[in-house]
Amino acid sequence: MKEFSTASVRNIVLASHSSSGKTMLTEAFLYYTDATTRLGKIEDGTTVSDFDEEEQRRGISLYTSVIPVLYKDLKLNLLDTPGYMDFIGEVISAMRVADCAVVLIDSVAGLEVGTEMAMQYAAEFNLPMIMVVNKMDRENANFQKAVASVEEGTDYRLIPMQLPWGEKANFQGVIDLVSMKAYKGDGKTVVDIPEEYKAQADEARLKLVEAAAEGEDSLLERYFENGSLSNEEILQGMRKAIGTSNVIPVLVAAGAHMIGIGPLLDALVALAPSPLDRPAAVAQSPQGEVKLEPSDTGPLAAYVWKTTADPFVGRQTFFRVYSGVMVSDSRVWNANKGEEERLANVQVPFGKENLPVPAIHSGDIGTVAKLAVTTTGDTLTTREQNLILPKPSYPNPLYRVAVAPKTQSDAAKMSSTLTRLCEEDLTLSWEMEPATKQTLLFGMGDQHIDVAVRRAETKFQLSMNLLEPKVPYEEHITKEASAMYRHKKQTGGAGQFGEVHLRVFPIQDEDFTFSNDVFGGAISSSYMAPIEKGIRSVMKEGVIAGYPVHNVGVSVFDGKEHPVDSKPIAFEIAGREAFKLAFKDANPVLYEPIMKVTITVPEANMGDVLGDLNTRRARVQGMETDKGRSVVTAMVPLAEMLRYTTTLRSMTGGRGYFTMEFDHYDLVPIHLTQAIIEARQKELKSED
Repeated sequence: MKEFSTASVRNIVLASHSSSGKTMLTEAFLYYTDATTRLGKIEDGTTVSDFDEEEQRRGISLYTSVIPVLYKDLKLNLLDTPGYMDFIGEVISAMRVADCAVVLIDSVAGLEVGTEMAMQYAAEFNLPMIMVVNKMDRENANFQKAVASVEEGTDYRLIPMQLPWGEKANFQGVIDLVSMKAYKGDGKTVVDIPEEYKAQADEARLKLVEAAAEGEDSLLERYFENGSLSNEEILQGMRKAIGTSNVIPVLVAAGAHMIGIGPLLDALVALAPSPLDRPAAVAQSPQGEVKLEPSDTGPLAAYVWKTTADPFVGRQTFFRVYSGVMVSDSRVWNANKGEEERLANVQVPFGKENLPVPAIHSGDIGTVAKLAVTTTGDTLTTREQNLILPKPSYPNPLYRVAVAPKTQSDAAKMSSTLTRLCEEDLTLSWEMEPATKQTLLFGMGDQHIDVAVRRAETKFQLSMNLLEPKVPYEEHITKEASAMYRHKKQTGGAGQFGEVHLRVFPIQDEDFTFSNDVFGGAISSSYMAPIEKGIRSVMKEGVIAGYPVHNVGVSVFDGKEHPVDSKPIAFEIAGREAFKLAFKDANPVLYEPIMKVTITVPEANMGDVLGDLNTRRARVQGMETDKGRSVVTAMVPLAEMLRYTTTLRSMTGGRGYFTMEFDHYDLVPIHLTQAIIEARQKELKSED
């Protein structure tokens, strides 16, 4: 593939709810521009975008793929993103490096939750938006209804630039309101607007001209003077309006059947900004903030927005150059890791293929293989400049499962494989939970976790079992108690002897205190360390239910030793057993983690959500309403939130979402404690 200058590049992210037709629209663009010789199909697994085995198996996009479409001497880098909410991290990464968002709306379904979220993130990244009402040939397709659903659900002004020529089975092309011509089929046949659509087209064009005039003061003056604008001025005004106001131009198509493809491409060329039209990127350097104009002569700064592991070519690193040029066979500096990387061949991604080019110019997207330390979110620059571009914030993964290796060889590589998966996908994370001795994998939902586990198996040959995550309870005491234990063992030779008297008591702010309060030398001070060691080993394992012990003070106040038989191991055992006895007498209780949960739902679902929270032992802290959405803040035990992601989605039709963070530990209600203890003891017995 040839090189493209900054002015000739358009970075466009395709974002919407699942099944709105992003992948097939991309396929239609490639076929229309003769980049492919036939139109691929999702059901056959032959599309350029969905090349991963797992995507073909499921029939949905799971990862963002980069598809360059060459049209009218421009290179449109189309970033085809997943529409399923579990893979929102892929959408955020793509939007981080895009200059414009094309939002697809299904002509039947109208505004759906995935589209709503895509528009929210596009607004956060300050991306100009263009809307495409797709699948206009579907049964029950309704252009006006689809547009109205978006206007009702958002604050945006939707201005049609095209109207559908017919609907449903009669959809045969598009009416372009700029040229005031009708384009039949894929757009190569141009005719006059049919008589029955003329009045509608004239009315819609008037609104378009008014919106374009508002985009720029000089155009507004011209509009007042002449009462109209030229075609070039309309496009100029709309291009300005989508970048500075809440205007979204609306286009129409039926991607899978190649209707409206030419006019749609022409509109993208006219409206989508080049990197030169966007605000300068801001990077951090040791000297402070640096504004980076998209220029080949500027300091090198390339942001790594995606990394993938490929068994054949190794790690693939996808980057966007914000300033300077990335040249093959050169050295760059990873500012985040503080290490040098050697670039072999820089390439242009095209679905699963990578096409070699001598250099990737400022504003363009490229890929390079086999970088040693670079991961998603890093900045590649020069050692002298040491620039760091900001990372976007990703939602916290809230769906958790426990994972366990299937074999001994799996156990050896589980840690490194999970780390690599989480480096590739910043909405995945994992940790070891010491209280339950489980490895926990966190994701955005069950599909997300399932895909990650399958990826570990196919790409890294790691097989894992999925288990129910356990709640990391804690054991506490509520009163003071004393106990003694004598350990005596006679085995023919030297024996073992140690007697320990100790007191336990609840403490605040500290996890554990230990004091030697023995007077008169009943126990040598040298035996205190083994006693403490024995107590600490019990605290890790727990006493009543096998959960760690917290907030306990211990005072050793008496004991006995034998001049010959006393040994450190004897006092370790005596200390351990005395602690267990005292703990059981000190009215032990279980504490559970309490999470601070913020739930955002449509107002209509508020009653259902509050009713459900009441069944989860939640303490509601506050409620507020903003733009038709209600936000509830509550303290909820973690035990009640393990599968809440799925519940909330089904309650709100996918429109509700929540954030959750650990807040504090609190007492488990007495009526639940016994059942938890019995279940845990049964589990521990089965492990033995």
